Amino acid sequence: MIRSLRAAVEAVPGDVTLRLHLAEQLLAAGDAEGAAEQAATALQHEPTSQVAREVLQRALGKPGEAGAKPEVAKAEEPEAARAKAEPNPELRRAEPERRQEPRAEKAEPERVAEPVFDWAAAEEELGFLDVEEGRITLKDVGGLKAVKERLEAAFLAPMRNPELRRLYGKNMRGGLMLYGPPGCGKTFVARAVAGELGARFISVTLSDVLNMYIGQSERNLHEVFETARRNAPCVVFLDEVDALGQKRSQLRSSAMRGTVNQLLVELDNARDSNEGVFVLAATNHPWDVDTALRRPGRFDRTLLVLPPDTPAREAILRYHLTDRHAEGIDIPRLAKRTDGYSGADLAHACDVAAEKALLDSVRNGRTRMIGMADLEEALKEVKPSTGPWFAAARNVAMFANEGGVYDELLAYLKKYRLA
Repeated sequence: MIRSLRAAVEAVPGDVTLRLHLAEQLLAAGDAEGAAEQAATALQHEPTSQVAREVLQRALGKPGEAGAKPEVAKAEEPEAARAKAEPNPELRRAEPERRQEPRAEKAEPERVAEPVFDWAAAEEELGFLDVEEGRITLKDVGGLKAVKERLEAAFLAPMRNPELRRLYGKNMRGGLMLYGPPGCGKTFVARAVAGELGARFISVTLSDVLNMYIGQSERNLHEVFETARRNAPCVVFLDEVDALGQKRSQLRSSAMRGTVNQLLVELDNARDSNEGVFVLAATNHPWDVDTALRRPGRFDRTLLVLPPDTPAREAILRYHLTDRHAEGIDIPRLAKRTDGYSGADLAHACDVAAEKALLDSVRNGRTRMIGMADLEEALKEVKPSTGPWFAAARNVAMFANEGGVYDELLAYLKKYRLA
């Protein structure tokens, strides 16, 4: 019977009643873990199902405590009162069932059926939902002219013009995925987009959402979007979305598959309105993102964020050297020498140069300024970190560029003779 039920559930995964029947049979066969998994999946399809919660409680070995109360009450009853209430031995034998029946019904309310997880406490722990005000704009992003133009044309211009948006039937729901080498400013660009839209900003990572309790990861993800809807206009930024929305074919954990499914539900706006909620995502590995997340209506627009160009490198170096004890720095010369460096690489080079000047000051017993020589020595130690990423991206862009998704990346690789 269990094999037949499993086959039926696989054929109709959304049939909650059938899935709960399978969970009951698994419980009867002693497979509590399998029953818990089926009940948790049923809760994903129908979060308000009281029956699914009760099956999940029994599977986890935490039944309600109301069954013990009738025995306690009976033990505490005075002997004389019990004899008066039970003059007939036959009635006394039948009485426990009759007396427990109404008390069992009193144990049914939902508040008693919640020993598996303290949902109220969980909501208090959702402190990761830090809603920020957008304070920076694209003017604060140095260089990256091509990125700004693409953002303006594909994303920002329709959002800033509500009249034109209504004329052309363009709603305010949006999904944009930023990808590129690590350390090139994807998070900074996302914050700047929120500032351009005059929207609030919520940043979410896998560690913020993932929870050890069954179904709680999905609940956390739902709470992210609920908070964004309450604070609209709001930008939800999913950092490292390849971890949060990894290809389900590569996932062995049913809990992680449930999280991906929940993300699809939220993006599809299945139950709630996402008007005024803009979803941005960033990843270093877009080829690991589940294909369902990239279909039209979800993250259907992608934007390649490459290592900073020369003006951007000048702005980054100037920013990291402004408050340091430095003099005689030829920033344009350094910018030309650091082609291919990410923003994080440039920041690290400035740190290494500062360490060299500090150690030299300690060694000589007198302080000195950070000079050009320190930065040139630092660049000998700090090499561009983007090389391994381009090596991996090259194979994808050349041999797995289905639908021209990576045409922009392929053009860059050919321009710099990396492909």
